[in-house]
Amino acid sequence: MIHDDIAGFLAALPASRALIGLDLGEKTIGVAVSDRLLSTASALETIRRRKFTLDAARLAEIAAAREIGGVVLGLPVNMDGTEGVRCQKTRAFARNLLPLLKLPITFWDERLSTVAAERALLEADMTRKRRAEVIDHVAAAYILQGLLDRIGHMRQENER
Repeated sequence: MIHDDIAGFLAALPASRALIGLDLGEKTIGVAVSDRLLSTASALETIRRRKFTLDAARLAEIAAAREIGGVVLGLPVNMDGTEGVRCQKTRAFARNLLPLLKLPITFWDERLSTVAAERALLEADMTRKRRAEVIDHVAAAYILQGLLDRIGHMRQENER
């Protein structure tokens, strides 16, 4: 099921399963994964987009190997908060992915995630070539970490 609210997504997640975060681009898909405690995101890989079926098959392989319990897709909301064509494409990708992965899916506002990832890579004094190789999956980690931080805050609020 696709969830627009984080609480519904969290309720649908199986216990002790990691999440996969995706930064969906025109040419690549950045992939990150969380730990099973849903506290830390780690950049994993960048998939070069070819055909949906091939891309989805690679995501299914990762999900199975890492025992993934849910999917977080970066939603490219415009700076003014509106949703444009890129958001529509991302939501369509989620609808097409759902029957193949059979995992709960949610979205996370990805505004400025690539900018933050680029800044972190520059601070790490990474070469331009190396930054280009890793930027997409580092951005996916920023997206996923944003959601994980929100989940952590929600859990703290529930404990009070």
